[in-house]
Amino acid sequence: MNRRDCIRFLLAAAPAGLAAQTAAPPLILVLGDSMSAEYGIARGSGWVALLEKRLAREHIAARVLNASVSGDTTAGGRARLPALLKTHHPAIVVIELGGNDALRGLSLDMTEANLSAMTQAAQAAGARVLLAGMQMPPNYGADFGRRFFALYPKVAKAQQAALVPFLLKGVADSDKARALFQPDRIHPAAEAHPIILDNVWPELRRLLKP
Repeated sequence: MNRRDCIRFLLAAAPAGLAAQTAAPPLILVLGDSMSAEYGIARGSGWVALLEKRLAREHIAARVLNASVSGDTTAGGRARLPALLKTHHPAIVVIELGGNDALRGLSLDMTEANLSAMTQAAQAAGARVLLAGMQMPPNYGADFGRRFFALYPKVAKAQQAALVPFLLKGVADSDKARALFQPDRIHPAAEAHPIILDNVWPELRRLLKP
């Protein structure tokens, strides 16, 4: 048997083992805004960076790509997502967008349509989707706040996606909220990001299971 035939024989004899060695760990793509982009805090202290550390600590073979952009809207995320899916082939897409839509008074119907389109695009590319819900401060009006908050479970149910109902649970509704936010009262302080990760982790961990 010559050298070429020997190589062919070895490849044919153990394809599963070679595939296991060469397959890259699954990628978690985080598509968000300033809540995920470490706005106003030290690099490495945001919940996405903390997620990478938790995965390593728990010996979970997964990579994280933070594609979050401060100030981004659902329209911006929808425009950016196709290239990210094509380039990186994520196994899981975390969509943390919509807060800036509400702050700018954009159409709730448009926000819903964008969230749905992003979820469908990610699923069509073979990824599982986790939606991170958001609430608006009371001064934006009770009716608007209820309608906005309801968008996330509505889209998650319609698209059969996973859901974190409120990304800032335990932060915005905490009796220590003042200390957990930056002076602008909009962006979480570094001390809040471990809480944010704890909100995301149970659903994300479930999606990581085979």
